[in-house]
Amino acid sequence: MILSLRLAGAKRALLRKALARYRNTLVIVVATALTVFITLQLLAPASAPNLALPGNASRVQALNLSWAKGDVVALVRHGERCDRTSTLCLGPEDGITVHGESVAQALGYEFRQMGLAHADIYSSLLTRSRQTADAMFVRPVEAQDWVFNCRGKMLSDVLKHKVPGRNLVLVTHSECMDELESQMHVPTETTFSYGASLFINVEGASAQPQMLGYVETQDWSAIVPPGTLPAGHSLEASRF
Repeated sequence: MILSLRLAGAKRALLRKALARYRNTLVIVVATALTVFITLQLLAPASAPNLALPGNASRVQALNLSWAKGDVVALVRHGERCDRTSTLCLGPEDGITVHGESVAQALGYEFRQMGLAHADIYSSLLTRSRQTADAMFVRPVEAQDWVFNCRGKMLSDVLKHKVPGRNLVLVTHSECMDELESQMHVPTETTFSYGASLFINVEGASAQPQMLGYVETQDWSAIVPPGTLPAGHSLEASRF
């Protein structure tokens, strides 16, 4: 009887030791997995910021300064497509709607307020982009194929056409904006709506492009007002 009790006690002791080892191993595995997850989250590239959010005032200021120096590339999605809505069309079905033209005109005003004296502007060859560019800008806009046929080469084409000291504005398509983000290793988490504007900074021919952020058409009024630039810097007629 005594021997049986001793054996039972020994078994319980061994079981407790085994459970303790298992528990310690489990804690180590969970802690390691959590550490790896947090590290990956910290190292993961950030998505393009929405410049209209209150916490991104410093990013708007960076855009301000870069635009003043002619270091910005802006990609603008065309206006509302005629073939995907019942809204009155501006012209051909492969173009934009009358409403899309009105939105594009307002967007063009925002860009003119930023200053276009030192800007090169191109649109894609597609009707919807050309109509959007015509509505946005009072001067003729040259249409080029690469602004639409951008798969795998959007970033290289952008850098090829970016002239130092001159901003580059492209009236393009959402897939080309996504392509640029992908090639810059920026997560594509935003579905750019009609007229959305995506901005990157390119300082010189050899500099690594930097993501500045994006603005949706309805959010321009939320951009921080003038007066945020450091002393000695200004933008002609800037609405930032």
